[in-house]
Amino acid sequence: MAKRFRLTRRLPIAMTEDGYRRLKRFASEAGLDEGEALSFLFENFDSVTDEENLTHRLRLFNTELEARKR
Repeated sequence: MAKRFRLTRRLPIAMTEDGYRRLKRFASEAGLDEGEALSFLFENFDSVTDEENLTHRLRLFNTELEARKR
């Protein structure tokens, strides 16, 4: 039997404009709303990410983070 899909958590988040535009594009392409798209991504995180690439991208993001905050 399939799990019932309920959005049980609501949280205020801050995102970059680029990140939000990408989320909206992904959600639209997948036929989901933004909350459903985020749920999908995090429920399937290990299968939708390449660990090596993720580590590299995260390192780059963290190095640029302070400059992007200004």
